[in-house]
Amino acid sequence: MKLLRILFFIFFCCFSQNNLWAQNIIVNDTYTAQQLVENVLINSPCANVSNFSVSGGNFASGEKSYGYFSAGTSSFPFSNGVVLSTSTANNTQGPNTSLLSDDAPGWIGDPDLEQALSISNTSNATVLEFDFTPLTSQISFDYIFASEEYHDTAPCHYSDGFAFLLKVAGSPDNYQNLALIPNTAIPVKVTTVHPNISGGSGCPAQNETYFGSYNDNAAPINFNGQTTIMTAKATVIPGTTYHIKLVIADETNPKYDSAIFLGGGSFNVGTDLGPDRLIATNNPLCNSDTYLLDATEPGTNTYKWFKDNVELLGETNPTYTVTSAGTYSVEITLNSTTCIAKGEVTIEYAGSPVIAPLALEQCDDNNDGIATFNLTKLTPVLQGSTAANTVTYYTSLYNAQHQLNPISNTSSFQNTSTNQVVAAVSNAYGCNSYVTITLQIANNSLPAVSPIPICDEDGTLDGFTSIDLNQQVTPTVLNGLPAGLIAEYYLTAADATNQTNVLPNSFTNTLSPNQTIFARIVNGPDCYGIIPISLQLITFNPANFNDESLFLCNGETESLSVPLGFSSYTWNTGATTSSISITTSGTYTVTVTNSYGCSVTKKFIVLSSSAPIITSVDIGDFSGNSNTVQVNVSGSGDYEYSLNGIHFQSSSLFTDVTPKEYTIIVRDKNGCNPNATKHIYVLDYPKYFTPNGDGINDTWQIKNLFYYPQAVVTIFDRYGKFIYSFDANHPGWNGKLNQQELFADDYWFVITLNNGRIIKGHFALKR
Repeated sequence: MKLLRILFFIFFCCFSQNNLWAQNIIVNDTYTAQQLVENVLINSPCANVSNFSVSGGNFASGEKSYGYFSAGTSSFPFSNGVVLSTSTANNTQGPNTSLLSDDAPGWIGDPDLEQALSISNTSNATVLEFDFTPLTSQISFDYIFASEEYHDTAPCHYSDGFAFLLKVAGSPDNYQNLALIPNTAIPVKVTTVHPNISGGSGCPAQNETYFGSYNDNAAPINFNGQTTIMTAKATVIPGTTYHIKLVIADETNPKYDSAIFLGGGSFNVGTDLGPDRLIATNNPLCNSDTYLLDATEPGTNTYKWFKDNVELLGETNPTYTVTSAGTYSVEITLNSTTCIAKGEVTIEYAGSPVIAPLALEQCDDNNDGIATFNLTKLTPVLQGSTAANTVTYYTSLYNAQHQLNPISNTSSFQNTSTNQVVAAVSNAYGCNSYVTITLQIANNSLPAVSPIPICDEDGTLDGFTSIDLNQQVTPTVLNGLPAGLIAEYYLTAADATNQTNVLPNSFTNTLSPNQTIFARIVNGPDCYGIIPISLQLITFNPANFNDESLFLCNGETESLSVPLGFSSYTWNTGATTSSISITTSGTYTVTVTNSYGCSVTKKFIVLSSSAPIITSVDIGDFSGNSNTVQVNVSGSGDYEYSLNGIHFQSSSLFTDVTPKEYTIIVRDKNGCNPNATKHIYVLDYPKYFTPNGDGINDTWQIKNLFYYPQAVVTIFDRYGKFIYSFDANHPGWNGKLNQQELFADDYWFVITLNNGRIIKGHFALKR
């Protein structure tokens, strides 16, 4: 049982390890320079190779910085090839879980690389170089550049260097670098191939088309990012021996390593059929183009041509003329050798714009058959849905086809006779179509337009107002004309003719009370006719038409009216007469319109008013001559108040009222009857009395207390002892208790009135 467990464990570990490696590239760093070149990179009889050498880091482990790699079952784009690195070759294997910053004792840089890239201070250079003698005129090979410097904002600032250096063997000339951005002299580096880098230290994308991807920790190689598959090319002289040096190195310091992956068998010694002609690279052929492919190589050779991998039977010449899209290839058997040189090119066609002949009609301002045409009005039509199409105008087809004397003043081109213009429409790929444009003079007769009244209703009544030309003018201008016409407006006839300085739809007149503008009637891009339009500004300001406020007594009827003589009347009640009768309060409006259709509105604000009702009276008496009377009323009117009808006041509070009988009168200021009245009595008590028998102040009593027949007065001495009590009809207290005169002193009283009100105070008995 124990043995079974051990065997299962061994199987599991081996299976897991193999599965892990299957997802990443596999590196073998035991290959010699000759093996890497002859068995991996070239593997072709079309070049004689020799003088192999390779150098790199001297690692204590014995590992190399170069080697053979296989993609295994991983997703790496090359199935196998050669890897050159600034780290150990083994460390280039995925997954991407560690940062490569390898170094080795005495690992120097490369002066040829520094010269080619105009850099300095390189280190950790790995170099594979050899001589070769091609049998054909072109070499090419595929590669991928990968680097740890594809992280954060590093691509904006840092990059290791690499180059593919080529020259004639033994020549003192400088090397030619083949590792360039296609169709440029820019070396491929981290700083020249990357997407947009955001952030404060970021930078715009550089040649992003050639950036492959950022790599996560599941990548088959141990680098943060890589380019797409790129191709290095060179034109060579058959039979000449060349030296090629493939080199990569760290720049400035050994941190953040990089590597070159060379596609196995991709070193092609073949023939150059020229660049691909693709829509994606903006260089396709145009519809009617033919294209000559020339595969001529020196010597007595045999040629086979293919289209889309199907042999073109009978095509055995060194040249072939392309007339349709496809992938074309050639196989050249050189001088009866076993070397078969190959070349391939992909051809795509971009269709030329297809546009029917057009006509442009312009109005003739003086009937001489000569007019100024704005050709650019047809540009959107000629471009169609593709704004990238460029349009150039010529006076003849010959000029258009030979690109001679293009019309420069396209927005104001003046014809010299009834003639035609030719437009050359070119798409983004330079494919041209030629469209004939017929210039026509409009001879349409337009009826005169009567002055158009415009009401100044913006509240300023100054004769200037914003005019909605589409709503207020166009219906009159286009009345009776064919459907589909559009009116444009201008301040001058010249502007209308040249179609410049068009007025906005919301136009404020600049002259008052009359202004002439010019309507240009257009039919699509063509001028149908030009006609003057007189605008008549109407300021409608009737006399005595200000808003009013008035009162309406409850239950009464009021008449609201405005003057006669207007074309129409519209009340918010629905009435259409000059006056209405109302019985309720509220806001009433009337809009009157004159013969020009101008209107103005008047507002009547009717407030409700009613006769007053006295609900109660609050009397503050027993205060000498400083008594108060507060009158409380109900009703919706605006009231004024009076005591005895002598003086009326807006306040319902009376002050400094002397003790006596009063009649309160409340009336509506707006005349709503009847008035409200109420009788009241303001009372007071004497502060002392002198019961000495002289007939003056011999008794203490409350004047006018009989108005409160149920009132009771009770008198106490200063100690609260009951002394005397009397009612409203009693003559008062004579200063005696049980027929005995009391001493002069202060005495206290309590008055209880009919309504329950209680008044307390004190007075003096003087002897």
